[in-house]
Amino acid sequence: MTPLLQVRELRKAFGGVHAVEGVSFELGAGELLAMIGPNGAGKSTCFNMINGQLAPDAGSVLLDGREIAGRPPREIWQLGVGRTFQVAATWASMTVVENVQMALLSHHGALFRFWRRAASQHRDAALELLAAVGLRDRADEPCSTLAYGDVKTVELAIALANRPSLLLMDEPTAGMAPQERAALMQLTRGLVKERGIGVLFTEHSMDVVFAHADRIMVLARGRLIAQGAPALIRDDPKVREVYLGSGRLAHAGAAPGPVANAIVDAAGGRS
Repeated sequence: MTPLLQVRELRKAFGGVHAVEGVSFELGAGELLAMIGPNGAGKSTCFNMINGQLAPDAGSVLLDGREIAGRPPREIWQLGVGRTFQVAATWASMTVVENVQMALLSHHGALFRFWRRAASQHRDAALELLAAVGLRDRADEPCSTLAYGDVKTVELAIALANRPSLLLMDEPTAGMAPQERAALMQLTRGLVKERGIGVLFTEHSMDVVFAHADRIMVLARGRLIAQGAPALIRDDPKVREVYLGSGRLAHAGAAPGPVANAIVDAAGGRS
């Protein structure tokens, strides 16, 4: 079976800085793939090339066998790629259901119609999406009254409005409490498995990554250094070197940082 997403030899440089160098990976329908790495690893650049915010210098991005590299974000969204952002993007002055309706109106090419006439359009479909994420009872509340965890859940409903086959999630649990993080990722996992959506997500919370990703890929200095099941990533010597500093940092006597500690703890304890 052909993978949902195929990324081949993706490259991007900014002047003399090679942000992404020859990254290749695949993602299947219904799979959650985490992209992790230290700051400056190239995660955001790679993510933004897949989404269309950046055009790659070289390489290929195939969605269901169709080349999408270099296409504008709007066109990629129309082809079935949803996205959530590190900072939740909703209209605080609108109700919860109106936020989802706006996404549906955009999907159907009716975003710029006069709002009073458009307010009744796609309401049933918006309510169905809110029911799917557990917020049907709060549909008519202003988004400004919601807790941040609920706003992130509304953003998930918005991201599902274009019926995506691929969902890109940029730091989906940023700013959330541990219990909220677990609830959002469990909800996401249930929805994507049910609907056969492939998910690529970046995340700094290692407990989220190791608890919810089917596979993990690790970037360092623009290169893919490891990918595989969480247990394999935990024990990979290259990953330990990047996060724990077993080379230069260890010789300098530096202690592992909080991310390094978390990647071991979240994966099942220290060894």
